[in-house]
Amino acid sequence: MSVPDLTSYTERWDRRHLLDLESLSAEEITLLLDVAQRLKEATEGCRRKLSLLSGKTCANLFFENSTRTRNSFSLAAKRLGADTVEFGSTGSSTAKGETFADTAKTIEAMGVDWVVTRHSTPGTPNLLARELGCCVLNAGDGPHEHPTQGLLDLLTIRQHRGNLDGLTVALVGDIAHSRTARSNIWGLKKLGAHVIICGPPTLVSPRWQELGFEVAHHLDEILPRCDVLNLLRIQFERQDARPFPSVREYAALYAMNATRMRHAKDNILIMAPGPINRGVEITPEVADGPHSVILEQVTNGIAVRMSALYLLSVADDRHANRNGAAIETQAN
Repeated sequence: MSVPDLTSYTERWDRRHLLDLESLSAEEITLLLDVAQRLKEATEGCRRKLSLLSGKTCANLFFENSTRTRNSFSLAAKRLGADTVEFGSTGSSTAKGETFADTAKTIEAMGVDWVVTRHSTPGTPNLLARELGCCVLNAGDGPHEHPTQGLLDLLTIRQHRGNLDGLTVALVGDIAHSRTARSNIWGLKKLGAHVIICGPPTLVSPRWQELGFEVAHHLDEILPRCDVLNLLRIQFERQDARPFPSVREYAALYAMNATRMRHAKDNILIMAPGPINRGVEITPEVADGPHSVILEQVTNGIAVRMSALYLLSVADDRHANRNGAAIETQAN
């Protein structure tokens, strides 16, 4: 299988870590999406292998549960020819008192090129980026950000609409505890979409308005204006108290169902980052219906993670060459 020439993209990328979308420019986000699209096509829908990253190793350090993200990163690395190391906190030396940073340094000492990390504490990937010499990718740090989830959502929208500029996209549900929401919010805004943040007042802070976003508490009022709905899971595991009287009441006010679909645009896209709770955020007939792109999001997750791994690796090699040249110059 032919390897695509991505030189025109790599020349414009210089970051060794992917920690969030808030700090990226619109040009950097677009570049990540462009490379993801090229790699998706080159691997025939993320199914075939290329040798772009042969000889490199990706370590997945996950301290929270994951199905989609962890497997997606592993497949992304393998699709580009890299090896993977899987780490789970259960049964590891962290149970014996080893610190998170020391565990990561131990894994890095085994010769890995990227550390992909998920942790319940916001800022954990930033800590590793300072402590480690390899590339670091954030796979979710508490309620802070989940950049590759945001990227795969952006890629999915772009594939269907061609451009995000001017689209109205609503993020509906548990905004307060959602790292996916934050990455989407920043990415969508930078690419020109109008973002509506919708959910119960207990889960949607009015302070989002101060940052230029529309806040709504009634889905039925905003639904006719929306080009895209991204339905976020209620994260009960991150909540100290129930933010609404009952799941039934939440579903009655915010679940996307067949009745609400009749009031939506004919070409609306229905998205969900997963795992989905059928009957809570979305009903089965909508989740499995013609407007749903939920499974496309999963495939695009491999594409954007291939893109991130590749771009970071090329930038890392470039930095290493610069440092090597600088040391040689000083020695002479």
